[in-house]
Amino acid sequence: MPNEYSLPDTLERIYENQLAIEAALMELTLWAEQQGGADTGANARGALHAIGENAGHIKQGLAKLRLQHRRD
Repeated sequence: MPNEYSLPDTLERIYENQLAIEAALMELTLWAEQQGGADTGANARGALHAIGENAGHIKQGLAKLRLQHRRD
């Protein structure tokens, strides 16, 4: 496939990995909090907040890049 390794496709896969890591981190955060790790949970929630804040921006950037790539 000619577009299999295009920049938009590659970035989309990185974004999907980010979402998977976010889900795994949330599971670990919940587990740590259940085990009494309040500080660990708070730190992990800070990281999750950053991931969430960036997710929308990344998704919009990917959509714009895909449009540009189709025009080329």
